[in-house]
Amino acid sequence: MANYPQLDDCSGVWTLKEVHDAVAGGYWRNAGTKGIYGGSYTGPAGGTVIDQIILATTGNATDFGDLSVGRGKSGGLGSFTRCIFVGGQTPSDSNVIDYINFASTGNAADFGNILAAGYGMGCTSSSTRGIVSGGQAPDIQNVIQFIEMASTGNATDFGDLTQARRLPSSAGSPVRAVTAGGQPSDATNVIDFVTISTTGNATDFGDLNQTTKANAGVSSSTIAAFGGGQEPYDTVEKVTIASQGNAIDYADLSVARGYMAGLSNSVKGVFAAGDTGSTSNVIDEFNITTGGAFTDFGDAQAAKGGVMGNTAAHGGLNDGYQGTRIAPIPRGLGVGQRALQAGGFSGGQTTIEQFNMVTAGNASQFGNLAVGSYELSAMSNTTRCLFAGGEAGDGSDTDRIEYVEFASQGNGADFGNLLEAKDGITGGSNQTRGLTAGGTNPDHVDVVEYVTLATLGNGTDFGNLSSTRRHAAGVGGQTRFIVAGGDVSNSQVNIIEYFTIGSTGNATDFGDLTANRNIAGGCNSTTRGIIGGGKEGSSVNKIEQVEIATTANSTDFGDLTAATQRAEATSNNISGFFAGGAVPGVTNVIQKITIASAGNAADYGDLFSARSDAGISSNGHGGLS
Repeated sequence: MANYPQLDDCSGVWTLKEVHDAVAGGYWRNAGTKGIYGGSYTGPAGGTVIDQIILATTGNATDFGDLSVGRGKSGGLGSFTRCIFVGGQTPSDSNVIDYINFASTGNAADFGNILAAGYGMGCTSSSTRGIVSGGQAPDIQNVIQFIEMASTGNATDFGDLTQARRLPSSAGSPVRAVTAGGQPSDATNVIDFVTISTTGNATDFGDLNQTTKANAGVSSSTIAAFGGGQEPYDTVEKVTIASQGNAIDYADLSVARGYMAGLSNSVKGVFAAGDTGSTSNVIDEFNITTGGAFTDFGDAQAAKGGVMGNTAAHGGLNDGYQGTRIAPIPRGLGVGQRALQAGGFSGGQTTIEQFNMVTAGNASQFGNLAVGSYELSAMSNTTRCLFAGGEAGDGSDTDRIEYVEFASQGNGADFGNLLEAKDGITGGSNQTRGLTAGGTNPDHVDVVEYVTLATLGNGTDFGNLSSTRRHAAGVGGQTRFIVAGGDVSNSQVNIIEYFTIGSTGNATDFGDLTANRNIAGGCNSTTRGIIGGGKEGSSVNKIEQVEIATTANSTDFGDLTAATQRAEATSNNISGFFAGGAVPGVTNVIQKITIASAGNAADYGDLFSARSDAGISSNGHGGLS
């Protein structure tokens, strides 16, 4: 097996196929990965201590810091930057979530709370979302809950396990969270799974070979391994995460035990401390792909059981390769290539569609909104797309904000709420913030609000437009959000104004469109904003441009393939795309322009379904850094 160059070892030559095969096969090398585990049920001092090890080497654990609340039988989650500890016993049940940053030693800080004080949950995560399954709070639970890894805040209900149980183990890939074993009343062999990016109840996966509780889970991006448990066991079993079926016995711990921490990168699984009948300081390791006998890694700082932790390279993180694998969907500044369009006329569609912004072709279904609407807005960063507000099929406006993750197909999940229900909204974003401007509720409004894209929550007041307005075109740059045209008191206007996204405040005059216009589409590169189509009394095919960093009137750019109103637009920073609209009947046509070069639009492909007044954004638009 070849040794492939890595962040800390850049010598050698390798082909793209070799890289792909190594990554897919689970043997692409990792840079030094820090494993963190903490807590214990063996006393107040042991219950606060956090240990650290480096998975790429062997050796004894060293001190990292302390938990905010000493406890045992908690759950552990890991992102690229954080290790998060969930619940536990102090010895009374705790609802505390706290976290540390892998990069620096120190004590844990408050994150939020789980739904109810409890212990013995199975925990795993993708790079964006942590999944917490089961536990005892105070009765044995079937509840699944989730948190957003990059933010702080309380857990949110996700769905239910197939079977209520405490002390299961969880592991997974970026797509699936798999939970195995645990104790409903006696130990169980049940394995079930959920799709991390959605919400809903778990699905049966298969069975372990033996019933077990207080086991531990580790994973590469393709294999989940569940090991040990009480009373005590040394068996380690594996499943292929992307499939379903019963587990296979393929490895043995060096010391039989339960209540230990499972730590992993794409190659190595490590089990730390635990309970053999008495507490243990053993740390042992094995190869996740091949299995076999565990070997000695080192010793914990002290013998302890009921520990839990994680790493910054486990199998749920961008395929588990610590950022060394090319992301499955490239992101940012001319690289991100997935566009998502949701909702639309007529009747409030729920469909979310996707299309690739490099390869011409038709769109396909990505998932569904929970609440269908039209005249909604969309905002996005490189990982997440939000759809806000709109008019539902029954004619009522909604204040709902839903989101999806670009990296995995699925349905919209609740993000929060706008300050008020409204439709006809203009949206835009940079990497950090999403802004919505104007709309109707039921009268035209001038309110501008913002959300922080990485953090679930409600809209916050940002400022005001120069006048009440709806149906304007939005252009979202890295620093400026530009609002062009629209209608004021049902009269079309040519106003262009802007906001500085990183601050708050009211609109500043930018210039004017060449004519009064509403229901146009807007997109942009990092430097140039494009406004296309819309109505100037009747539908137009006109495309205009502005330079985002200046203040000036718009100038002619070219023409759409047909006079089109109510089309929505997005970009990959290089090309702009106008999708759907009315010509005058509702259309499914996707049109493309090259933003840097003035000229006419060309046919690119077709939407999955004809629609107008939808919300659209991408993971590569010009506002992203």
